[in-house]
Amino acid sequence: MSMMMLQDIKQAIEQLQTADREALRQWLYTSADAGVEGAVYDVAEPAVAYVTDPGRPYVSIEEYLEDERRSQVRHEYVDGHVYAMAGASDDHNRIAGNIFSFLHSALRGKPCEPFINDMKAKIQLANAFYYPDVLVACDPTDQAKYYRERPVVVVEVLSPDTRRTDEHEKAMAYRLVSSVKVYLLVEQERLRITVLHRADNNWRREVIEGGTAALKLECLGVEIPMERIYERTSVQRE
Repeated sequence: MSMMMLQDIKQAIEQLQTADREALRQWLYTSADAGVEGAVYDVAEPAVAYVTDPGRPYVSIEEYLEDERRSQVRHEYVDGHVYAMAGASDDHNRIAGNIFSFLHSALRGKPCEPFINDMKAKIQLANAFYYPDVLVACDPTDQAKYYRERPVVVVEVLSPDTRRTDEHEKAMAYRLVSSVKVYLLVEQERLRITVLHRADNNWRREVIEGGTAALKLECLGVEIPMERIYERTSVQRE
């Protein structure tokens, strides 16, 4: 897809009414696996993984960013709607922390920088802000204080409540960000990672599993052993 086509799509989406954007989003959910080689997602969890703030009117991006800066609870933003994020398990935190700490060490002194938990990802074409578990940004001009617009690698650790959102809504949204090269879906309860690689105008799906495997991130020149990713987790001790 050319940059001109991408800009045309962006402008068309921005001109849609909220109801039409929601209808488009739902259609994208149902066709989310189109264009991902070998994608198979059979998930039974609810589509919404967050607790919405009841009675809250449409929130502008400016209002959201200002409120979020003062809030004790993290919220994600999708097209004017704000969702409070659920808490994470100990293993969830261990896995995200293990990935971040490895990347932080491996990328020291290099242009790419990893962030964990509190750095938002801005999805311009989806009019959304998400909090990935880990993201890596490499563009020196992408320097907003509270978010990154052009991440290269995005990591989500799966849980029963967020699995469907991570595998569908967010997978589709991150594909709209041209800088994203890899989207990782990391299991908590088994040694398994689903890797979505950008490949020209398509996406390639790869599954890595087992304690002797390694996660190769060619876009960063990094290889992380699975045993390092799952260090101290209950699944590694089994």
